[in-house]
Amino acid sequence: MASKFLLLGLLMQILVVGSNAGGIAIYWGQNGNEGTLLETCSTDNYAFVILAFLPTFGNGQTPMLNLAGHCDPYSNGCVSLSDDIKSCQAKGIKVILSIGGGAGSYYLASSEDARQVATYLWNNFLGGKSDSRPLGDAVLDGIDFDIEGGTNQHWDELARYLNGYSKKGKKVYLTAAPQCPFPDAWIGDALKTGLFDYVWVQFYNNPPCQYTSGAVSNLEDAWKQWTSSIPATKIFLGLPAAPQAAGSGFIPSSDLTSTVLPAIKGSEKYGGVMLWSKYYDDLTGYSSSIKTHV
Repeated sequence: MASKFLLLGLLMQILVVGSNAGGIAIYWGQNGNEGTLLETCSTDNYAFVILAFLPTFGNGQTPMLNLAGHCDPYSNGCVSLSDDIKSCQAKGIKVILSIGGGAGSYYLASSEDARQVATYLWNNFLGGKSDSRPLGDAVLDGIDFDIEGGTNQHWDELARYLNGYSKKGKKVYLTAAPQCPFPDAWIGDALKTGLFDYVWVQFYNNPPCQYTSGAVSNLEDAWKQWTSSIPATKIFLGLPAAPQAAGSGFIPSSDLTSTVLPAIKGSEKYGGVMLWSKYYDDLTGYSSSIKTHV
């Protein structure tokens, strides 16, 4: 009889863990030595691949893609990624374009500017039509807001305009990568719209809210604030995939699986882990070492 109860207990545990299983999101595109997009999706480690970046847009500028050494957007060289994007999507992986980034020339000058940028993104990367689609005819799954400069104006309007396109068939997923100090200085207002599906909070380069060896309380407090205050479908723990991927905030995989994840996985909004970036993940094998625990 005891063994029956033991089995039942194990089954209950599996169900509980399974119901809160998360996925891994990875940024790809800023290092030519990180493998192709197809190879990235073929690892089967990632639920989301975020293409980084579209760092030039807004205020009348001609939007320009930057995928580092992977392809040359100026000669239309990135259209060759179209087949890779479709292959990733065929595996059930969502492929998302990240706008902004740590170094770029972007800001929205007005509501009309936000509308024009949304129209551009829809026609050139999502379900619309354009003669100059930088990634070819593949239809991306959504747009990621990695806004780390410019101004904090009109991002909420950009989110609303993009969300409006969801009604035209394929859903446009909206994701964001705010810094962990709450609220985010750049897109705090946009996140209040409740239009974001996945928010991967950067718990690095921000000592007040990141993990330090043996001390999880700062991260846990910030996590609780994000999960209780932001009306998003799922919140992800954003981390560097290697010590050299960020100035601070790297969590050894053993600490992540033994201490940090157990502290945050109880949240209904827990969605998984975001990693910066594929290049650094290749150096450490971080995603492979945490995948079964996420």
